[in-house]
Amino acid sequence: MNNALSDRVADLLVKLGALGLLATTAIIGWQVFGRYVLQSSPSWTEQASLLLMIWYVFLAAAAGVWERFHIRIEILELRFNEDNRRRLRIGIHALVAVMGLVLLVYGVMLAWDVRVHVIPSLGISRAWAYVVIPFAGLLISLFSLARIRVRMSERGAN
Repeated sequence: MNNALSDRVADLLVKLGALGLLATTAIIGWQVFGRYVLQSSPSWTEQASLLLMIWYVFLAAAAGVWERFHIRIEILELRFNEDNRRRLRIGIHALVAVMGLVLLVYGVMLAWDVRVHVIPSLGISRAWAYVVIPFAGLLISLFSLARIRVRMSERGAN
């Protein structure tokens, strides 16, 4: 994935994550309104908000790999010279890419295993809650590989 495409995809993922957070807020608001004003809490709101939360967290996590907004501890990194620091960052991105592949493989297995289970209050397959995991894993791997490519090109700039 090239940098411009990665920027666009990550931006879209962040926007989808924000939309999911807004939808979750509205759903929880409806649940509170139903419980305290109507004296009848809707049965679907809890499961819908949990499903949305799984989706927006994984989408934002994938975007965070490209956008570099994940928390990291730099104390070890700062002890190295620039060339070794670059190698360390490449190694970290390689590990993150492997973790993305783990999410891809085991996410597919999880979604497949629960496909026959139905979320009662929503009437949909439980797989819909987990299908985002392999998708995010694929994006995490692609974004990590793109970051490795960026780091490798830094060497030529020195």
